[in-house]
Amino acid sequence: MSSAPSAEEQLDFLTKIQRLFNESDFSSTYKYALLISLADLAIELGKEDDSPLELSNRQIAERFIELYWQQATPYKTSESNESGILFQNNGTQAAIVKAISEFRQQNNCNSSQTAKRSKQYKKLVTSVASTVAKQPINYLQNVGGGTLPFLYERNPNSIILKSGVAYCLRRFQPLIQQLARSRWTDFIKKNTKNTPILGEKDDLNSFLFEISRKTLALICTCLKDLYGNKCFYCNKATSELEVDHFIPFSLYPRDLMHNFVLACPTCNRSKSDTLAAKMHLDKWVELITNNSEAVAKIGEQAGVSSNLETSLAIAKWGYESATLSNGLTWNKQGSYDKSD
Repeated sequence: MSSAPSAEEQLDFLTKIQRLFNESDFSSTYKYALLISLADLAIELGKEDDSPLELSNRQIAERFIELYWQQATPYKTSESNESGILFQNNGTQAAIVKAISEFRQQNNCNSSQTAKRSKQYKKLVTSVASTVAKQPINYLQNVGGGTLPFLYERNPNSIILKSGVAYCLRRFQPLIQQLARSRWTDFIKKNTKNTPILGEKDDLNSFLFEISRKTLALICTCLKDLYGNKCFYCNKATSELEVDHFIPFSLYPRDLMHNFVLACPTCNRSKSDTLAAKMHLDKWVELITNNSEAVAKIGEQAGVSSNLETSLAIAKWGYESATLSNGLTWNKQGSYDKSD
């Protein structure tokens, strides 16, 4: 029977992750994208034990497409006269960014979600999968001038996360995400080719990894049409509703349509980065399950990815992690429950 890695094994994993960030050669942002992708897929597909997990190159490629989708569009600030697609490596433009940019130009798709319906999408995935296999998968475990093969073994069309790796990726996902995104942003800022585009304005992280305020406003309007002008948490009617990540963005920094609910400003501020209590979780599961197709249509209109099963898997991981760490869950303003 499989069991969770020991505390010593988890500490060893974190030590090696730290070495990877500090001692690896990062000549592009691909390695950061691969770490984020592996952590996300471990949450969605992994288990709470030390069992290995096989991930196909195409599964990883689809996550790369989602991560780079927005970044394959021109970036411009009000302080700079120039705009352009940000360079993601130290040489010519990254191949994956070029492939996605060309796909966007040739196909009328406003999101990576709608892109999946294009006849050319499989070809795009094949191209990205090939690049992912040749570059970040091949080189991620090169550390300090040698190899540190602690994450996965390679197959022709997939990788197999080693025993305990999927568990540790699930356990330490917020930390890995934070480190990878922060280093990713710094890499782009330090690339001198991006200086004319970036100017001095510092909203780069939002552009790279978050949806726009305009998109949030559209989602808010559509969710009001679907659910009415009531706060999901306190059920009070108000016109001043805000879009809230049910599973906090700080815990799982990825925008998924089924994870959005409407909250009044009081509940939204009070809940903040905390998981909601079980009564809210049960209500959310019922709400998104019963309205899955309608929510997916809003996501399609807003250009935000949506998948019911993925959102439920992320929630399961989040609450299991809270239970393991004896965390508290938010009930209402000033009131918390013990996670169980």
